[in-house]
Amino acid sequence: MKNLITIVIIAFMLSTIMFCKNDAPSTVQSSAPEAGMTSNGQDAVVDNESQKDIVKIAVGSKDHTTLVAALQQADYVDDLSNAGPFTVFAPTNEAFAKLPAGTVESLMKNDKKADLQNILEYHVSIGVFKEDMLRNGQKLGQVNSQNITITKTPDGKIKINGTANVLAAVPASNGLVYVIDEVLLPPANN
Repeated sequence: MKNLITIVIIAFMLSTIMFCKNDAPSTVQSSAPEAGMTSNGQDAVVDNESQKDIVKIAVGSKDHTTLVAALQQADYVDDLSNAGPFTVFAPTNEAFAKLPAGTVESLMKNDKKADLQNILEYHVSIGVFKEDMLRNGQKLGQVNSQNITITKTPDGKIKINGTANVLAAVPASNGLVYVIDEVLLPPANN
């Protein structure tokens, strides 16, 4: 009798496991390349349930199409889709439009890729720097080995390098995105 009960319990557990395995909805889709195709990297993973990474936030924003195009031109989409953590200061399309005429178009040329990469790297810090961690006069090291300076007013408003206003802070799965209204230009090397 004891053996029969054990067999019934094991059979029930196995049938439950098989039922769940076959009917469980999959929310993460594989992006494994088919034969003869190359992988697009981390940015190609389809996951409609988890919090979006920095690149997916930018791609989903109508105000960041210029930034997304610049990330693609600089080959930084996969880099900013990875685990991080990163703090990204993301200029809006209007911020790019404030640059002198022809600047964006020039930077998007293949022979200016290094310059574009330097500018984009000046918008990224390694680590997550939440608003409550930022202090007036604080310097943050950027990926391009230069610093930005934080200005924080008593009422909590934040500026970067004295000119770029932080418009919003958007948490990402791999860090934090600060939406800013100016493009940060690295200081000239002396």
